Amino acid sequence: MSVKPARSVSTSPYWPVITHSTLRRLLPGFTVSSLGDGMAVVAVSWLAIEIAPAAERATWVALAAAAYTLSGAAGAVLLGRFLSRRSPARLVAWDALLRATALGAIPVCHALGMLSIELYVVLLAASSLLHSWGQAGIYTLLARLLPERDHLAGNAVLSGIGSLSTVFGPPLAGALILWGGAATVIALDAATFLVLAATFFLAVPRGDGPAPGASASRSAGFAVIRRTPALLGLLALSFVFFCLFGPVYVALPLYVSDGPGGPAGLLAAFYTAFGVGAVLGSVLTGYLRRLPMWPATTGIVLAFGLFMLPTGLGAPTAVAVVGFAAAGLLWPPYASLSTALFQRSAPPELLPQTLAASSAVRVLAVPLGTALGGPLVSGLGARETLLVSAVSIAVLGLAAAGAVRGARARRGRRS
Repeated sequence: MSVKPARSVSTSPYWPVITHSTLRRLLPGFTVSSLGDGMAVVAVSWLAIEIAPAAERATWVALAAAAYTLSGAAGAVLLGRFLSRRSPARLVAWDALLRATALGAIPVCHALGMLSIELYVVLLAASSLLHSWGQAGIYTLLARLLPERDHLAGNAVLSGIGSLSTVFGPPLAGALILWGGAATVIALDAATFLVLAATFFLAVPRGDGPAPGASASRSAGFAVIRRTPALLGLLALSFVFFCLFGPVYVALPLYVSDGPGGPAGLLAAFYTAFGVGAVLGSVLTGYLRRLPMWPATTGIVLAFGLFMLPTGLGAPTAVAVVGFAAAGLLWPPYASLSTALFQRSAPPELLPQTLAASSAVRVLAVPLGTALGGPLVSGLGARETLLVSAVSIAVLGLAAAGAVRGARARRGRRS
């Protein structure tokens, strides 16, 4: 009677990941840091609201949010010559250490009365300068530690931890802001990055250095993508997908606020439903490893757009919220599958540079789409913008699926 549960656990796609001798020491630190990031989603904007001039709050909140993410793209390009020869664990640790230092300076300056809104934005930008390299380091290390068949499950574990942080981090941040203010939450976030840095400095064996012959060119990752049609197509698909989703961040709050009653709790319900769906999607991702990866990836984009349609069509609230949850269910599988395709297709010795280049391009997509959301909402209306976003994503998925099928047909004729 007791053997069956043990067998079912040991055959789980996640068992090789969570029992790996190195990963089981790294995952707790990654979890703590992810929770800090989940809290920072609320705290970064809230502190900007507190310290920005009242007449310019909207502008500074947007700048603070952008600074916390976009400088990583610049770091991926400008620091390639220096960082491309570093080991994956060191990339993660240095990113975490820089984040801890820059973010830790924010509450210190705030306590001393020295924190202007301009300095705040500069410190946020500095904190994320190495983030593309840190992300590349995590997924490169995962690819080196696990056999290829376990890459998808490993990616899903990291994605699942991130999804959980988006569910529990924001309400925890809200409670802590009431208790000690937004600067306190940012101080805690900085402390979680110290934990992550210590974890990767101490828990990874010394033999995780760069592969022999790794290029030191700052553009090596972009060169790999440019000369690999599959990776170039995947990056283009991801960029357009994320860009088309960006207007939702502008249109959805306005659609909810303009609707009957328009309670703020309804907006929270949409985001919570998406987050809960993402957690479930992360759990399911590891079981998708037998699916053909390219058709699954393009099919996810198509289905994502279809699940967003009810909101754009003005469906009843319950139907729209369920559609958001279903879309959230698909988000982690897409991220994990697309990362696994990079892990399989890029040369192992250039994987950190390639993943950093991919991250640099992707990180620009959602902010660009969000920026386009303003004019779209002004010109079309909030609900209509949601509809355009959903239809465009579905059409993108359909076109990508057709392109993949056509490429396979051409290869079949050549063979």
